[in-house]
Amino acid sequence: MDTTASPGGPGHPADPADPRPGADATRPGADATRPGTDATRPGTDATRPGTDATRPGTDATRVGADATRSRADAARAGTDAARSGTDAARGGETAQTLDRGLRLLHLVADAPAGLTVTEAANRLGIGRAAVYRLVGALTGHGMLRRGDDGRLRLGVGVLHLARRAQPLLAEGALPALRRLAEQAGATAHLTVVEAGEGVALAVVEPSWTSFHVAYRTGARHPLDRGAAGRAILAGRTGDPAPVSSAGELQSGAYGVAAPVLGVTGLEASVGVVSLAPLATEVIGAQVTAAAQAIATALA
Repeated sequence: MDTTASPGGPGHPADPADPRPGADATRPGADATRPGTDATRPGTDATRPGTDATRPGTDATRVGADATRSRADAARAGTDAARSGTDAARGGETAQTLDRGLRLLHLVADAPAGLTVTEAANRLGIGRAAVYRLVGALTGHGMLRRGDDGRLRLGVGVLHLARRAQPLLAEGALPALRRLAEQAGATAHLTVVEAGEGVALAVVEPSWTSFHVAYRTGARHPLDRGAAGRAILAGRTGDPAPVSSAGELQSGAYGVAAPVLGVTGLEASVGVVSLAPLATEVIGAQVTAAAQAIATALA
């Protein structure tokens, strides 16, 4: 009978040294290291307060940066304000120069014999050098010209502008002129000043009369002759009263006219002309009302 015990049985000899006890024996040592590892954690945690302690300094730096930005923004605002002030100053200088140029044109227009640079400077209250600069610009645009005698006179550019404006003036005056012609039974006209003379700018004939004066648009005459011209001269003094005439421009022609007042830059009169004497009181009231209506339409 085989008495050999099966492996691991009671009669089985012990196996060679089992490494497990030894391996288990190392565990206490490994575990023993854990407290040391854990012991390092307080040190690591201890560094956090120091890191946190640096945050107030960082925040202070941010505040300083924000303050710098605010100063930079304020500087930009100051620069923008300075630019605005400079632009405003330039705009004021431009407006002043434009005003002087327009005043110079008016002065020359009112001087049939022209003006010297010295005369223009005295009337404008500025230096000769400033007048020369104005003359240079206005001459370049054809608004002024210098004659052989050195005097300043209006240039053809002014006439060009006037011709462009005349149709607009005539259009604005036509309704009142039509009413006046029908009321008075006479040829009605709007006369304006051009180059020191009176010029018929718009003419309307009555529709119901058998005979009336054929007055040509563009007809010219001296301002000191005829009702239309003398009404313009009266308007320069602010006198709105109607003016009458008989045979001053044409033998057998009668006229009544009143100045157009209150339109900046416009010297004009409204009147009628007839082949028979006119009732000055009645017709005078009609031409005055027409002049006021035209002033309102053109203002």
